[in-house]
Amino acid sequence: MPQSQSTTSTSGPTARDRALVTALSDLRPPPTTAAPPGTATVTTDGQPIVTPPAGLPPAVLPPGGRALRSAATRPCHPADARGEWLRFAPVQPLFRARAAQRLAVLAYHGVTDPRSFGAQLDRLRRLATPVSLAAVQQAVAERRPLPARSVLVTFDDADRSVLTHALPALIERGIPAAAFVISELIGTEKPFWWHEADFLARHGGRARSLDCGHPSQLLRRLKAMPDPDRRRSLHELRVSADRRPPGQEQLTPADLLALREGGVAIGNHTQGHPCLGRCDDATVRAEITGAHEALTRWLGEPPIAFAYPDGGHDVRAETVLQELGYRLGFLSDHRLGPRLPSHPLQISRLQVDSTTSTRRFDTILSGLEPAYRRWRGHAA
Repeated sequence: MPQSQSTTSTSGPTARDRALVTALSDLRPPPTTAAPPGTATVTTDGQPIVTPPAGLPPAVLPPGGRALRSAATRPCHPADARGEWLRFAPVQPLFRARAAQRLAVLAYHGVTDPRSFGAQLDRLRRLATPVSLAAVQQAVAERRPLPARSVLVTFDDADRSVLTHALPALIERGIPAAAFVISELIGTEKPFWWHEADFLARHGGRARSLDCGHPSQLLRRLKAMPDPDRRRSLHELRVSADRRPPGQEQLTPADLLALREGGVAIGNHTQGHPCLGRCDDATVRAEITGAHEALTRWLGEPPIAFAYPDGGHDVRAETVLQELGYRLGFLSDHRLGPRLPSHPLQISRLQVDSTTSTRRFDTILSGLEPAYRRWRGHAA
């Protein structure tokens, strides 16, 4: 499920992060004519710079930056504009060297741009060491750190694009991955509940708890509700909307076997993807055990990995996972982790998308972009 800014880790940067990232604030080139965010301009002494989004200091490009201006001036998404700028920051090589001794777990959702996704995988093959879920489990079991530059590719929610777009690209390049699925959607045409809520609200759906505020805040407000209130609000949206949302073809049990055969391990992402922190104890247990039993039945073996819905750790969920014999648990806190996970049921992941530009992808993989976001005081 798309992550909200308020659901991931709120802990601050480490001392080393602060020391490295603070250097960015010293990049103050001579004044220049204002340019649109994400474009390149030239200072009075002829030095090319990139104008970042509002609130970010400009950054001088390294030697040869003049040749990169044509790429920098292309229109881009604000997040990618930030990545374009950070890619040329002097501290990027330091972060890249530090990342070589860390574990990067990439958290995708669907694959909407197969070509861009393929380019990202090609970059991983050149710059990193792709590892499997089984390799991470083995490292934990044997207390042996993973190789330098280890990267694990994961998918949350696992819509059909993981099968149709991601799997062929992964097989072609020999890169393993893991997909965390919502069990009650398997073999159905039900949309994800957050897609359904958005559709219903746009077609006349109303709920007493959602009568105020801008429509763009709908998801944030639903996720902040106690789980019974969220379910009740969804029901009210369904009965009051003018139209029902179109069906969304989901993965089938046979598709899960095909993914596993192709090197994509299957993990638990609960039955219905609630925000566990908003659930009572009984619901937390039912959501995890229900999905566990369904996946064991379909796969012929119990899953050993879990991804927390909405990315946040829950102590009660971890207790249930330990009882069920889970070896690995994944967050979505937008951080790198140690090559030997110190808390196997709390492994950090980096949020990334198949449409992410190559340059921003580099700054995410190095840990610079996540550290900068924490330094700026924004939740990852």
